[in-house]
Amino acid sequence: MRLSAYLLTACSLALLPLTPALAGEGKLQETAGVTQIEGSAGGGLVPWAVLAGYDSREEMSASVFTTRVSVDDYRLNAFGAAISLYDRVELSIARHTFDLLDTPLEINQNVIGAKARLYGDVIYSAWPQVSLGVQHKVLLDTTLAEALGATDSDDGTDIYLAASKAHLGALFGYNLFWDLTLRATKANQFGLLGFGGDNNDSYQIMAEGSVAVLLSRQLALGLEYRQKPDNLPGLEEEDAMDVFVAYIPNKQFNLTAAWVDLGTIAGAENQRGPYLSLTGYLW
Repeated sequence: MRLSAYLLTACSLALLPLTPALAGEGKLQETAGVTQIEGSAGGGLVPWAVLAGYDSREEMSASVFTTRVSVDDYRLNAFGAAISLYDRVELSIARHTFDLLDTPLEINQNVIGAKARLYGDVIYSAWPQVSLGVQHKVLLDTTLAEALGATDSDDGTDIYLAASKAHLGALFGYNLFWDLTLRATKANQFGLLGFGGDNNDSYQIMAEGSVAVLLSRQLALGLEYRQKPDNLPGLEEEDAMDVFVAYIPNKQFNLTAAWVDLGTIAGAENQRGPYLSLTGYLW
């Protein structure tokens, strides 16, 4: 068993002691968001300023997630876990398995994340909640990244600043949510094709955003957009977007379905398809 598997197993076991004795009513339903593809609390593509749980400032919470994205020529499976401490700090770990359909090639990547709430509350403060996060990505299968000309084929680190705000009853009586995230990154295709390249080998600031309408306490409808750098020569990398529906029946789990457009990946154009993600909370 690889070290990454041990890490994920250990993280999952570490969540077991976080029983309801450590948490009370916590935050309002839906304020934890869902789980973003790299393991942070947020939407599907974009990490938000919210943290991965319903803990208050005297509590802890934890979550586990699994996600599948199936586009025309590729399939991405992700799973992982996160811990939120006292509504202040989030720690997460995720494993990506990227399959090139009709070939035996498989790319695996680990993502270790941390996020700290710097200011505000997504509902109660006048200004947005603001958080600073980091995602360190370790690419376990580097053959394709090296062949495509990535400058760094082993690992890379993204740093992001996110601002999120919910406006109660702002849209014809429905709650409106928005997020703006700025990410400093060199990652090619979320890091699955390495980091940097001959086109660019410096950090660039990429903008990411989400907007959602909360149709009820259980249902949210929204869309996301995520810029991506274009580092590899001869392989244009396009921005990603999705339209999603999130079902949040209670504070124990949520289910997100989306249609995602990842643009061109390694020369294969129009990579679009369904996205499905399930998050369960232990607290």
